[in-house]
Amino acid sequence: MTGALLAVTGGYGIYLLYTALVLRWRGLGVGPARQRREVARRSRARDWMAQAGLADVAAAELAGVTTVLAVMGAVAGWATFGGVLPAMVVGGFAATFPLASYRSRRAKRQAVARQAWPRMIEEIRILTGSLGRSIPQAVLDVGQRGPAELRPAFVAAQREWLLSTDFERTLDVVKSRLADPTADAACETLLVAHELGATDLDRRLEALAADRLQDAQGRKDALAKQAGARFARRFVLVVPLGMALAGMSVGTGRAAYQTPLGQVAVVTGIGMVIACWAWAGAIMRLPDEDRVFQ
Repeated sequence: MTGALLAVTGGYGIYLLYTALVLRWRGLGVGPARQRREVARRSRARDWMAQAGLADVAAAELAGVTTVLAVMGAVAGWATFGGVLPAMVVGGFAATFPLASYRSRRAKRQAVARQAWPRMIEEIRILTGSLGRSIPQAVLDVGQRGPAELRPAFVAAQREWLLSTDFERTLDVVKSRLADPTADAACETLLVAHELGATDLDRRLEALAADRLQDAQGRKDALAKQAGARFARRFVLVVPLGMALAGMSVGTGRAAYQTPLGQVAVVTGIGMVIACWAWAGAIMRLPDEDRVFQ
C-alpha cells in the first residue's frame, strides 16, 4: 500500500514538473486553470474597452495618463495639506480618474446602444421583409446610418464584407467591436437566417426588438429614479474639498494639517470620502448583461 502511494505521489510530482516546464501550466490541477482564468480576465478587459470605444487604446497610453494624474494629484495634496502621506493618498485617488472617465464613457455608449438597437432591428426587419433586401446589405445599411457610437463597427464590417463576402466574418467584426449582448443576439439571429433561410425571421426580429425595447425602458426608469441620489453623490467630493480649502484660510489651518494628529485626521477623512464615493457608486450600479454569443 505504501509503495503504491509513493508511486502515485511520484508520478503526480513528475506530471507537475513536466507541465510547469514544458507547457507553462501553473497550479495543482490537471489542466491550466490559471491560464483559463487569465484568458477570461483578458477577454473581459477587451470587452470592457470595446464597450467604452477604446479598443485601439494601448496600455502604455493609459499608464502614461494615469501616472501624470497621480503626480498632479500628489502635488495638489502636498500644496493643500503639506504632508507626504495625504499627498500619496490624493495622488492614488487621482490615478483612478482615467478609469472612472472610461467607465462613464462606457455607460453612455451602452445607453445609446440600448436605445438604438430596437429601432435598428425594426429597420432590418422591414428591409429584409417588406422591401426584400438581402440580410447582409440590410444589416450594413442600417448600421452605417445608426448612432455615431456604433457606426465605426459597421464601417469596419463593410470593409470585411467587401473583401471576403463572408457574412459570418462580417458579423464577427461587429460583435468584437461592439461587445454588446444585444448585438450578439441580433447577429446570431441574422446569421442563422442567412445560412439556413429561416422563414420566420420577421417574427423573431419583431420579438427581439420588443424585448430590447422593454429592457431599455426598464433601465431608463431605474436611472430616472436614481437621478437625485446621483446628484447628491457629487457632494461626497465637493463638500469635503471645500471644507479643506476653507480650513486653510482659518487661523493656522495649513499648519494644523501638518501636525502628526492633523496628518492622521486628513488621511482618515480622505479615506472615508473615497470609501463613501465607491460605496455609493456600487449600490447604484445597474447590473450588466452577460454576453452569450461571443
